[in-house]
Amino acid sequence: MTRIVIIGGGPGGYEAALVAAQLGAQVTVVEQDGPGGACVLTDCVPSKTLIATSVRKQALLDASMLGVHYTGGSDGDAGVVHADMPLVNTRVKELAQAQSADIAARLAAEGVEVVRAPGRLVDPQVVRAGDRTIRADVVIVATGATPRILNGAEPDGERILTWRQMYDLEELPEHLIVVGSGVTGAEFAGAYRSLGSEVTLVSSRDRMMPNEDADAAEVLEEVYRRRGMNVMGRSRAESVKRTPDGVVVTLEDGRTAEGTHCLMTVGMVPNTAGIGLEEAGVTLDRGGFIQVDKVSRTSAPGVYAAGDCTGVLMLASVAAMQGRIAVWHALGEAVQPLRLATVASNIFTDPEIAAVGVAQKAIEAGEIEANVVKLPLATNARAKMQGFNDGFVKLFCRPHTGIILGGVVVAPRASELILAVSVAVQQRLTVDQLAHTFAVYPSLSGSITEAARRLMQPMTPSGI
Repeated sequence: MTRIVIIGGGPGGYEAALVAAQLGAQVTVVEQDGPGGACVLTDCVPSKTLIATSVRKQALLDASMLGVHYTGGSDGDAGVVHADMPLVNTRVKELAQAQSADIAARLAAEGVEVVRAPGRLVDPQVVRAGDRTIRADVVIVATGATPRILNGAEPDGERILTWRQMYDLEELPEHLIVVGSGVTGAEFAGAYRSLGSEVTLVSSRDRMMPNEDADAAEVLEEVYRRRGMNVMGRSRAESVKRTPDGVVVTLEDGRTAEGTHCLMTVGMVPNTAGIGLEEAGVTLDRGGFIQVDKVSRTSAPGVYAAGDCTGVLMLASVAAMQGRIAVWHALGEAVQPLRLATVASNIFTDPEIAAVGVAQKAIEAGEIEANVVKLPLATNARAKMQGFNDGFVKLFCRPHTGIILGGVVVAPRASELILAVSVAVQQRLTVDQLAHTFAVYPSLSGSITEAARRLMQPMTPSGI
């Protein structure tokens, strides 16, 4: 029986463990924080739970445009919709623990041993888990990553915080300054603005989310500004200091921004230091990320890696697939290498931004030839009914064959809508095939089939 030891219990670890157990391997997962790892306990699950609450509150605030008014106040005064942060944060943490418990139960049901201890690699076939030494035929490293800390802006857990510390606040921040306008910064800035905080978003680039679709980022920034957020572009933070009543963020150009709290969202660093990787022959890049190939192999024989510690698209879905691929390859099963061009991603803002396949910037740079169509969500009947005015559906296809290369959806629940485009990209469907697929009317998904119809090539009459 093949012995597999997995260091790290996040998506890259526990999904690998489940596949390995189902294939008959003897599996041990070494995880010091609990099943699910940081993804479930402090990162993805808690943040998306908080965001779900903020979206619900924003829906209440926007309900008046649909003719729904809240009059819950006394003496005829309008009631105030507010967030009970102790209750919100309690729910966030309880849900994360419940999800971790569900994963633990599933692992136990499949016969996977979980060791609650820090893990390190002694050599390619030996893992040290606390005081215990475990021999393995195959080792999978899935240790994740940690929020980056900048010199001059060290978190104190009270006023200057990482996102993992936000759920311990007893009150809603009066004025939250978010440093960093990437995906994490955009998500938390939007959530806390909807929950009722005054929010200042400090972006070092010309626009929010500079690595995402430009049209999508423009829509979101317009929504945020309309909701009262202060978005400071071309503003790189130099330091963050506590004041008697809050924080002051000093920018490189000498300007300052003052608030009650500061959230630092300036990237991640891999959890690869001090766990014996280089000593065991595992190659790290300059940033400390584990170098892997498309079947998750490292430079050390028998050692694989998955998830954020590899720096290959920091998404839970990618981590899980890397872990599964590692197991399939290690156990000699049929396996397809990881294809990043088919990975669907989502930004859990309000509205959400989902994408799959090629990016428009690659098309504009001449790297890929493609036809493009973009349909505003405001023309969709279901969107009109629900009062959704912001967003769009964008599709890309090859000019002659009509094969769908990718797409972007900006809409409520874009994370669900992108699946149709993701399937099309994965299966190399054409716009004709997608256009001839029935969509419910009225529905937001109808905009996807409509976009495909707009991209269909007209038939040339015979003999002309």
